[in-house]
Amino acid sequence: MTAPTKPSHTSPADTAPEHAPPQRSAAEPVSGERLHSPVIDWFDENARDLPWRRPEAGAWGVMVSEFMLQQTPVNRVLPVYEQWMARWPRPADLAAEAPGEAVRAWGRLGYPRRALRLHGAAVAITERHGGDVPSDHAQLLALPGIGEYTAAAVASFAYGRRHPVLDTNVRRVFARAVTGVQYPPNATTAAERKLARALLPDDERTAARWAAASMELGALVCTAKNESCHRCPIAAQCAWRLAGKPAHDGPPRRGQTYAGTDRQVRGRLLAVLREAHAPVPQAVLDRVWHEPVQRARALDGLVADGLVEPLPGGLYRLPLT
Repeated sequence: MTAPTKPSHTSPADTAPEHAPPQRSAAEPVSGERLHSPVIDWFDENARDLPWRRPEAGAWGVMVSEFMLQQTPVNRVLPVYEQWMARWPRPADLAAEAPGEAVRAWGRLGYPRRALRLHGAAVAITERHGGDVPSDHAQLLALPGIGEYTAAAVASFAYGRRHPVLDTNVRRVFARAVTGVQYPPNATTAAERKLARALLPDDERTAARWAAASMELGALVCTAKNESCHRCPIAAQCAWRLAGKPAHDGPPRRGQTYAGTDRQVRGRLLAVLREAHAPVPQAVLDRVWHEPVQRARALDGLVADGLVEPLPGGLYRLPLT
């Protein structure tokens, strides 16, 4: 879905052309129109060639990628995405399988409930929309497992519709370039949504391109750590940079732990069930974790989430329905 590249007409702040306009003061508001062209031109030249951006991916490929990329880096998603699309090139192909097969194919991407939600969306698309991913935002939002972000992303990236698409990368770009703070709030706020709408270009095609471009800028340049301001096409306008990059003064930002958590235990239990093609006895699952109370809690959670199906006789399997 990447448009043909064209030469960039912008330069980073450190290499500004001789007759560049003077930098604005930190107090001067950022104009959305002044951001659009530099960021989109940068994207045209620097966008990664990702399989879900290619025309052959279609709307289903975009939707699959959006489910997989939630809280998961691109390099981990790529091999699973390729295998998934080869096996299930259309929603109806996935809908015809048991939901447990989606969990099995999800592998070690983490947060496996996403696999069940994607399977549920595929079933709904097949039943309600003849197997074609809808382009209408409201119809996308009505699908099971689809929230505001995913509906906007699919409508924008797959169909070129005009919607604000606010993921973590975009929110960080807006927080720094416009609001002048290092990091956005932990959860998306009404003020952020209002700002995203205000920055959205009026033209539908440009708006869709802006959504993809601002996301890529956050992923590659305006990163959470070690940002590359010297490569940023809007560094000269960035409110945070012009203010001297004030340090984050909100709640401490802590990375998610994994070792020793219920998430780790759940992952180990699911790994055994993914490898098995017959029901697994309780005794086999008991070997994956030494602490019985935590192990039982993790297994109960998997059952409650619909990721594991208990059977008579102390057997367990991935869900068939």
